[in-house]
Amino acid sequence: MTTYAQQKNWRQIQDFLPVEFRLKPPQEPAEEWWPWGGHRIHLDCYRNAGAPLKVILFHGVGTNGRQMSTILGAPLARAGFETIAIDMPEYGLTEVARGRPVQYDDWVRAGSDLIDAELAKDSRPIVLYGLSAGGMETYHVAAKNRKVQGIVGMTFLDQRIQQVRDETAYNLFMSRVGGPLATLTARTPLAGLRMPMAVASKMHTLVNDPDALKACMADKTSAGKWVTMSFLASYTDYQPALEPEDFDVCPILLTQPQQDRWTPLHLSQLFLQRVKRVPVKITMLENAGHYPLEQPGLNQMVAAVHDFCIEVTRQYS
Repeated sequence: MTTYAQQKNWRQIQDFLPVEFRLKPPQEPAEEWWPWGGHRIHLDCYRNAGAPLKVILFHGVGTNGRQMSTILGAPLARAGFETIAIDMPEYGLTEVARGRPVQYDDWVRAGSDLIDAELAKDSRPIVLYGLSAGGMETYHVAAKNRKVQGIVGMTFLDQRIQQVRDETAYNLFMSRVGGPLATLTARTPLAGLRMPMAVASKMHTLVNDPDALKACMADKTSAGKWVTMSFLASYTDYQPALEPEDFDVCPILLTQPQQDRWTPLHLSQLFLQRVKRVPVKITMLENAGHYPLEQPGLNQMVAAVHDFCIEVTRQYS
């Protein structure tokens, strides 16, 4: 059983973060294993029974749970919140059950079931945070589960919109030909065929530091991951339980990196402008890339999420 205490990749990636965001052994989260759907799902946890609120953190298709812990889980824990960063099946250190193909729908179900598992322990409010594809996952999970008090995304990408596919895929060929081909392939015995996410998407824009990008791409549990045709098809074609016009679950916060070369603000606005029944707030992160390594954007993100959680706590109490 591999743990992040034994893994080098995340340490090499965090070396590109400001010193105050780098975790040393005494500061690292506790590692837990959660049995779900036949898988052994890895959780990075900063447990705090006295915390007024829990934050569950979702990674995207180029990151993992430990990378969520470094940029936000640990800072929020130091501020007094309980945080849980999950490695979704196929990513991070989660152990996937043999013979069980993973689809994006599983990510949404796992997120929803984790909320239920945490609410079974106590009734403290839960906020979801998601980076990259994890941003839209917070919406999908909230729409399915309906028991969270707030969601925060670093982007909200509706992959059903052709413009979103065109601008986030590696190139137009991958968007216009590769995407439909993946959908067709997912219905055949070749559904388990794998391809690098770096070929399907603009993974080369994950971070804006070239040396940091090399470190990220070397991590086969995050940016260097290969995924199946079945997963890609289920990700791009996912149908939410609630369309944005009907979403009435909780407030939404977008923390948008200003120097995001993968998912700029206008792509999230295509989705968020349709949300009318709950408050939507946007906070821009100065000088920050898609997976933010830069100041002052990192501090601005932590402050924005912290204040959002404080407001949720006040409304809940």
